[in-house]
Amino acid sequence: VQLVESGGGLVQPGGSLRLSCATSGFTVSNYNMNWYRQAPGKERELVAAISSAGRRTNYADSVKDRFTISRDNAKNTVHLQMNSLKSEDTAVYYCNAHEAGWGRYDFWGQGTQVTVSS
Repeated sequence: VQLVESGGGLVQPGGSLRLSCATSGFTVSNYNMNWYRQAPGKERELVAAISSAGRRTNYADSVKDRFTISRDNAKNTVHLQMNSLKSEDTAVYYCNAHEAGWGRYDFWGQGTQVTVSS
């Protein structure tokens, strides 16, 4: 099982980034997919979630109307489009797969750094 995030980097406030999560080794269409983030000295928090078929999405209040989560089950990928970035969005962003229904399995990527700074 692998989840590999990409697309992080340094961006100025107000800018945009698009994170991608490439998955392999499991049937992604059986999993709800999530993006978490963890800033230095803070707990990991759920940023965005998308259901296994992509019909439902949820966002943390802090990113609502700025971030968009999407998925392409045929390509085994999940994306997080981040617009109007703020300094407080600086964190390591992690892709997470959580088995839909039974919830028996939980997989994580290694994370990608997003830094918002002028």
